[in-house]
Amino acid sequence: MKLNAISTISKVIIASYLFFSCSSDLDFDQVEDLKLEPVVVANLAYFNLPANEIIYNGNEQVAFDISDFDVIRNKFFNEHLKKAAFNFEIENTINRAFSVAILLLNDNEDILDTSTFQVPAYTGGINIIKFPPEVFDNQRLEILKQATKIGFIVRIGAGPPLNQNSPGNLKLRSSATVYMEIQ
Repeated sequence: MKLNAISTISKVIIASYLFFSCSSDLDFDQVEDLKLEPVVVANLAYFNLPANEIIYNGNEQVAFDISDFDVIRNKFFNEHLKKAAFNFEIENTINRAFSVAILLLNDNEDILDTSTFQVPAYTGGINIIKFPPEVFDNQRLEILKQATKIGFIVRIGAGPPLNQNSPGNLKLRSSATVYMEIQ
């Protein structure tokens, strides 16, 4: 019985401490000062162009492709986008040099922005080139926000002729790092 009384008294003392613990008023106005700055990294584009696909009817061709690029057309994304950086990495295992142009286009396929990368011919070993990021901020960011399509032009440089048995590939890998500000 004595043990039961001590247990009851200790429970009452602990409960009283809980009722008289420290607390402060919550200031919900702090939410108005909230500023989020998320950074998102995503794949942008990829292609793998085999050497034997550059030949059409025995002639070397310029490769060209356009894809939709309307992610930035999202109103929320467009309003909060503060900066973007595109990273490009090109691997060439073909014994020819290339020029790769990346085009940002609008709905009418007018060219808004162009970035061109020179890729040396493969001479053995590793031939992966990581180019400096293409940064879009200020005026260039406004151009990016108008883009709805992305295009690629691959031009082949001078060198030994390619045929259906020519080895190697030209690979492009790219990513976008997007900086947003939400208030």
